[in-house]
Amino acid sequence: MARRTFFSFHYTPDVWRAWIARNSWVVAPADQIDVGFFDSSVFEASKRENDDTLKSFLRKGLENTSVTCVLTGTNTWQRRWVRYEIARSVIKGNGLLTVHVHGVKDKNGNTSTKGADPLAQMGVYKTDAGIYLAEWKDDKWVKYADYTLAIRKGDLWFDPPTSTTVVQLSQHCLSYDYAQQNGHKNIGGWIETAAGLVSR
Repeated sequence: MARRTFFSFHYTPDVWRAWIARNSWVVAPADQIDVGFFDSSVFEASKRENDDTLKSFLRKGLENTSVTCVLTGTNTWQRRWVRYEIARSVIKGNGLLTVHVHGVKDKNGNTSTKGADPLAQMGVYKTDAGIYLAEWKDDKWVKYADYTLAIRKGDLWFDPPTSTTVVQLSQHCLSYDYAQQNGHKNIGGWIETAAGLVSR
């Protein structure tokens, strides 16, 4: 069965690094399929229309995927649409992992500064009304703004939160450093591990 993986990343500064990471994965078994690399003009066109159009575009991109790999540069953790891709991945039950790509050289031969783990900037918490997504914003946890409905306990592949204290997604997911941990050779195994955690 094909392993369909969605790659989430901050486009402008990290697309070169993301391509390197993605291409090192797809050179291995032919049944590996990525659906996270959109033409930038399509993405920008959707963004210009309105938020709902872009959200629909991203949800469609996540269809039929089983893993979401967050390729993380310096400011990826702050990006609204990366957060939305993470949120929708949680809702649909995708395996999640962070791969830091700051140490990968861009087309000009430059590396960048390591940024925070985006999966540590989002989490879940429980209220009497249900389980909700949270995001770290302005130095505090707040209810996630781009998806405000409750999440069904059965949709979570990890133990659901038991209180109003936010549980970071990173507590249930693994993170890696592409440059330091030989991502060229190992990213396929990292993705398979994320899929295994959710039994996908």
